[in-house]
Amino acid sequence: MSSPTIVTRIEDGVGIITLNRPEALNALNERLTREIAETVDAWEEDDAVGAIVVTGSERAFAAGADIKEIRDKSFMDVFQEQFITRHWERIASARKPTIAAVSGHAVGGGCELAMMCDIIVAAECARFSLPETGIGIIPGAGGTQRLTRAVGKALAMDMILTGRVLTAEEACAAGLVARVVADGSQVDEAVRMAARIARSSRPIIMLAKEAVNKAFETHLAEGVHLERRLLYATFATEDRKEGMAAFEAKRKPVFRNR
Repeated sequence: MSSPTIVTRIEDGVGIITLNRPEALNALNERLTREIAETVDAWEEDDAVGAIVVTGSERAFAAGADIKEIRDKSFMDVFQEQFITRHWERIASARKPTIAAVSGHAVGGGCELAMMCDIIVAAECARFSLPETGIGIIPGAGGTQRLTRAVGKALAMDMILTGRVLTAEEACAAGLVARVVADGSQVDEAVRMAARIARSSRPIIMLAKEAVNKAFETHLAEGVHLERRLLYATFATEDRKEGMAAFEAKRKPVFRNR
């Protein structure tokens, strides 16, 4: 499936979404976010896809929300149409693992889109910022929440209140980015990671993702309790039996995703 705002393909078990609004530095408008959501919906049901990569161009991952589209909206406009809520958050609720491959600018909503993914791989030239206060609004696609959980209150306040821009290396040191790679290699690296994930047992990967995400939403005792229950659940899968049998036989497991 292709469209004017995104281009998609499936490669080695990985669904790849490329943002495709070069004239606007991949600014996120309603159509683009809707098409991302529709693609994620389709790939969640597609057995050919085990993980998802989201990327932009070398110059810009995404330059935030499309200001031309929202500048004349009123409170009632954004409230009644559920601005952001309808489509923007779909990537965050994906059960299959998601990786953002970031090059160039990840600004405002673009930074928030990257943070909705489970892992961020950044080119050395990548830059992350949430400059919304400079135009009279605040981050609204999870930026104040996900950034704070990723890098801590002090740095999140610095970025959000002053518009500070983080380099890829700074973002990695702060815990926002998982890997920094040479410019131009971020998509290949992200696809390699996603393909490795896709070859694993998909129900087991989903359970692991659920357990990690829960760590941000609950206290330690409850989180450990959930983790234990999810561990027990793996013992009901055929893939757990195959994985342990393959380990004992010193061979590669053949997972059947059940």
